[in-house]
Amino acid sequence: MIEIKGTMSFAGGVHPQENKRFTEQRPIELFTVGKQVAILLGQHIGAICKPVVAKKEAVTAGQVIGRAEAFVSAPVHSSVNGVVKDITLQSHPVLGRAMAVIIETDAAADNVKRPCPQRFGADFDASAWDPVRIREAIQEAGVVGMGGAGFPTRVKLEPNPQMPKDVIIINGCECEPFITCDYRVMTEWTHQVLAGVQLAARAAECSNVKIAIEDNKPEAIKIMHKAVRECREAKNIEVVPVRTKYPQGGERQLIKAVWKKDVPVGGIPPMIGVVVLNVATCAAIAEAVVCGNPLTHRVATVSGSSIARPGNYYVPIGTPVADLIDYCGGLDEKIAKVILGGPMMGFAIADLSTPITKTGGAVTLLTKEEITRAKYDRRETPCIRCGRCLQVCPAGINPTRIAHAVKHGMLDVADQYHMNACIECGCCSYICPANIELTGYIKTGKILVARAKKRMPQ
Repeated sequence: MIEIKGTMSFAGGVHPQENKRFTEQRPIELFTVGKQVAILLGQHIGAICKPVVAKKEAVTAGQVIGRAEAFVSAPVHSSVNGVVKDITLQSHPVLGRAMAVIIETDAAADNVKRPCPQRFGADFDASAWDPVRIREAIQEAGVVGMGGAGFPTRVKLEPNPQMPKDVIIINGCECEPFITCDYRVMTEWTHQVLAGVQLAARAAECSNVKIAIEDNKPEAIKIMHKAVRECREAKNIEVVPVRTKYPQGGERQLIKAVWKKDVPVGGIPPMIGVVVLNVATCAAIAEAVVCGNPLTHRVATVSGSSIARPGNYYVPIGTPVADLIDYCGGLDEKIAKVILGGPMMGFAIADLSTPITKTGGAVTLLTKEEITRAKYDRRETPCIRCGRCLQVCPAGINPTRIAHAVKHGMLDVADQYHMNACIECGCCSYICPANIELTGYIKTGKILVARAKKRMPQ
């Protein structure tokens, strides 16, 4: 029997109300595509793709519409059959606006793509696949990290003699409140996820794998453990329960909890021999390599107490948030905020034409009562110097000093206090008794610095 109670953890963190009950028992459903999709050309860290289609051009599902021209980049593909309506600026949850290919769907075509977990079983053998071909297939399919910033997966897995990989940590924590898409992927597409894990390990030339799952998901722990035990090719894969605490799913926090090492400030996990992959990313790897399918769809959670049909939906990338909300029953008059992502790290959006991206795992709809009760929105009062933000900060920095420096336009001072080490988890804002939006100030500071250095559009 596997031990369900996790003991591995990290310093800091908070325990927000989980609110998983709305969707955790709802199986993944197919979503019916709407009249058009808007596929952003930049859905990942790195160089934005160059469009390779033109207005009025007919496209098919899976066709490359944006070409990656840099090593740190990933191509984008059409998620539907249709005609290019325009290539123009579109609402983006982080950048404000970014270039996108707008495609009108062909109503006469079959635009319902079905997932393929039935293609994978306990007998899957990754050794039949050449490591170079695995990496090429991942790149061609446009696979990126689906649980966070969207780092191109092929780049993560590329072997580097100067930084050999000691362990791959599979992130199945899903610590953000409300979101359950990864949980459903683990419990419904178990062997597909495990196949992706094996393929990733072979591509990275690293056999040591830890699958980390928070202990508030005992069913997922049991199912994944059983699958690993039954798979004769998964001898070096271990399911590791970790303690439930936010942000346990943060890359640096998970590495500290599982591998007991710190990623250097300003550094990346491969510098200490670690690669972290999300479970949905592993499922996408398996589909790309074995089935030859590009990343055009993802599972997204739509959740909230006032939505008629909360659930987990298999959604074409580029689907407007408005279409997804309408499909789930539409906006209730009680809903006060629409968040792309979860309430701790997500982005509140006003433009519901904002599309779902490769990294967009959830749409969370909150009422005014939920916002106030859960401390996601508060009236700010003066700082009382209590130090609680320092206690909960998983990055070990001083959020108050950074936030005050940004507030007063002292970006050089904010940088001296390691502003870029902030992972923007929201723990400091959540715990602050003065209701200061510390994370918001820090995010703003990073944007201002990026714009000053011309790394981000004005």
